[in-house]
Amino acid sequence: MTDETKLWCALIPCSRTETWAVPQNCLAEIVTLHTDALQPPAQIIWRERTVPVLDLGGEEGPEWQQPHRDAGLVAVFLGLRGDDCEYWAVAIRGDGLKVAPLVPAEVEDAPGQARDYATAAFTFHGQLCQVPDLDSFQKKIAVSSMVA
Repeated sequence: MTDETKLWCALIPCSRTETWAVPQNCLAEIVTLHTDALQPPAQIIWRERTVPVLDLGGEEGPEWQQPHRDAGLVAVFLGLRGDDCEYWAVAIRGDGLKVAPLVPAEVEDAPGQARDYATAAFTFHGQLCQVPDLDSFQKKIAVSSMVA
């Protein structure tokens, strides 16, 4: 099998029950934030820009801050132009962050499992993955940033 028959995806754990599957080219960077805070910040300064951070985990979810590292991770997404939100981020919670080749034979469509914010859902190696509507998230974040 060649790389052309595979779709490389970033699998991002966002909460206890949510793993996002996004194309690699949607991500700007995975950022390590050295902190002793147990919850992610509402925004970060990344490459001299203020970037809002979305947190889907809440206090009941897997820890954001990794005690053995005194750090937490956020995934910075490339925004679409024109929405007053050039970049935005999501807090990474729990284990399982990886980039994986999605081979069609290993992916099972799960349309009834898609969250209201997702365009699709599927299982991959027994894990339910959501394909988030990144455009909608960006628009909501841009609107909430203008209000704040």
